[in-house]
Parts: sequence; structure tokens; C-alpha cells
Amino acid sequence: MNPLEMMRQAQELQQRLQQQMSELSVEATAGGGMVTVVVNGHKQLQRLTIDPSVVSPEDVEMLQDLVVAAVNDAHRRVDETLKQNIGGLMGGLNLPGLG
Repeated sequence: MNPLEMMRQAQELQQRLQQQMSELSVEATAGGGMVTVVVNGHKQLQRLTIDPSVVSPEDVEMLQDLVVAAVNDAHRRVDETLKQNIGGLMGGLNLPGLG
């Protein structure tokens, strides 16, 4: 295969992946829905929702743990989604050694 064509295909793949990352929105919860987060494909936190019933000055540590758990779960879901999407994108390329 022509090296220039391979570069063009790789650049096209990168552009499509960047577009998918920008459009991706993943929601995750912790504490049975007490904390909900939404992150984009770049793992940037877009929204954080906390059920008022978990806001207690006596137990701030629990709330902190729930936020961390929800964000970590959202990041894991982004990784899984992007891994699946990359596999789909790679299937459309005709690059030697990738199949």
C-alpha cells in the first residue's frame, strides 16, 4: 500500500476518533443514584448531581467517596466505549498488519 494513502487513512481515523470523543457523553452513579456524574469522551466532568439526602456535615467523607466512585466509574465507561469505537473504526481501514 502507498505510504501516503496509509498516512491519509491514519489521519482520517484520528479525526473521526476526536469527533467521537467530543460527542460522547457518559453517565455514572454511586450510592444507588445518590451521586450522578456525566463526563465527555475526554474525561472532563460535565455535570455532578448530588441527592440532598446525602449532604450531611457529620459525614462529608462518605459524600467524597461517592463522588470519587461515580467519577471513576464514568472514566471506566469512557475507556470501554472508546475501545469499542476504535475497534469499529479500525475495521474500516485497509492498513496492513491490522486485521
